Amino acid sequence: MLNNKFVTAHEAVAAIPDGAYVGIGGFLGIGSAEEIDIALEERFLTEGHPQGLTLIHTGGVGDGRDAGNNHLAHEGLVKRLIGGHFARIPKLGQMVEQEKIEAFNIPQGILSHLYRESAAGRPRLITKVGMGTFVDPDIDGAKVNRITSGTMVDKVQIDGEDYLSYHVPPVTVAMIRGTSADEQGNISFENEPLTLEGLSIAMAAKNHGGIVIVQVERVVRKGSILPQNVRIPHILVDYIVISSAPEKYHRQNYGTYFDPRFVRNDIIVDGAAADVPMSIRKVIARRAAMCLNRNMKVVNFGIGVPETVIAVLNEERQDSLFTPIIESGAIGGVALGDMNFGSCICPDAIIDQPYMFDFIDGGGLDMSFLGLAQCDEKGNVNVSRFGTKVAGCGGFIDISQNVKSMVFCGTFTAKGLKTRISEQGNLIIDQEGVSRKFVRSLQQITFSGEVAMQSKKNILFVTERAVLKLTQKGLMVMEVAPGIDIERDVLCQMEFQPLVSSDLKKMDSRIFRNKLMNLAF
Repeated sequence: MLNNKFVTAHEAVAAIPDGAYVGIGGFLGIGSAEEIDIALEERFLTEGHPQGLTLIHTGGVGDGRDAGNNHLAHEGLVKRLIGGHFARIPKLGQMVEQEKIEAFNIPQGILSHLYRESAAGRPRLITKVGMGTFVDPDIDGAKVNRITSGTMVDKVQIDGEDYLSYHVPPVTVAMIRGTSADEQGNISFENEPLTLEGLSIAMAAKNHGGIVIVQVERVVRKGSILPQNVRIPHILVDYIVISSAPEKYHRQNYGTYFDPRFVRNDIIVDGAAADVPMSIRKVIARRAAMCLNRNMKVVNFGIGVPETVIAVLNEERQDSLFTPIIESGAIGGVALGDMNFGSCICPDAIIDQPYMFDFIDGGGLDMSFLGLAQCDEKGNVNVSRFGTKVAGCGGFIDISQNVKSMVFCGTFTAKGLKTRISEQGNLIIDQEGVSRKFVRSLQQITFSGEVAMQSKKNILFVTERAVLKLTQKGLMVMEVAPGIDIERDVLCQMEFQPLVSSDLKKMDSRIFRNKLMNLAF
């Protein structure tokens, strides 16, 4: 017979008190405890409790519509969000924008570490991550709207240097997910594409006298899970909810119910990355890929155009020279995008997210390719806020600040840009985008060019028509595409005057041909 830890989702959420600090495991759909979210929503709509919750999450747990933490978007249920990313939880994001709930946007890696600090009872996390960005208390202090009270970030000096001191929230409820629970309550993660920070969240809640709720797909006999495969030991677990419909509520990710390649690397994968047709996206990805060299072994790829860099390397048979990592914990394999983002096909290893950010923060990452939304003349970048819409920084700050070499990738303008490549291999702009990306001022600083220059980082901006480099004097145009007039197509499309290299080069003509580049490192 099962012990009394095994309950229904409704019985589990009945134990969540008003005012709780809820640590929520998950990264998009990976690790999303969907049935617990639904039961919590139903309890609130029926009883009006619990009230005034503070939700803490590293990655936005949602599908961009209704699933995941979107179930919790009700006035009264939530008082405050402390999150890394908000784009996939638009219902909660709208409440933030309408100032119905408070919100702090904290870098994803910092949040993963805050769980660990909370578990250990330490009051602060000291780091340089976030210096010079909107997280810095000299700027916005990570506050997302005007009603957000209190503070989560201070500035301190240690040995004459400035650091950020992040306040550690007291996690009192853990809502996490595993794959199997044995009869004693030990939890394994064998079908989960990521392990994330489930152990740290559980420890934090338990050590604050709180409760730990875990959703699993199945129950197995005591002793069925090898000790080294136990991700959350039974001493930390209070309630276990067995999913009533795993194919609906316990998917590996929102794009996939179950794919064994997400958790195994003994399966032969043929043509792992899809072929990418010739396009402006591919042009940018090709030029970005050329920034790599053989000395760069560990590489990170963001979503959007950076995903195409992986496909280019695969197409050119150069992908085996580099090991990709995803900040949420996957090492090697083929990273997936869209509704499967965070999952990898046949990864080499999967480690807990806090340890991955230890590696990133310590400078272990050789190069990263991230998206380009807005940039000013100092090389500051905004990808986290546009108007009233709060996307959130995710792991962008942690990665871009600590990587050895950084490449921002994106089109030069947005919204309506139409281009083509002539038979001669010239880039032709038929219609300019109405939204400029190189602007005089940013609404929010997600990447600090000044901090990067102080650290002597190598920072490049790769677009379809030009390549720019961040220098001590500001942005400098280093290359232009064949067929591009630098005055008309580059300088006149920027809200500030950049430097122009005295040795201005043409972008490699191979980038614009509809055949292999024969790229080699």
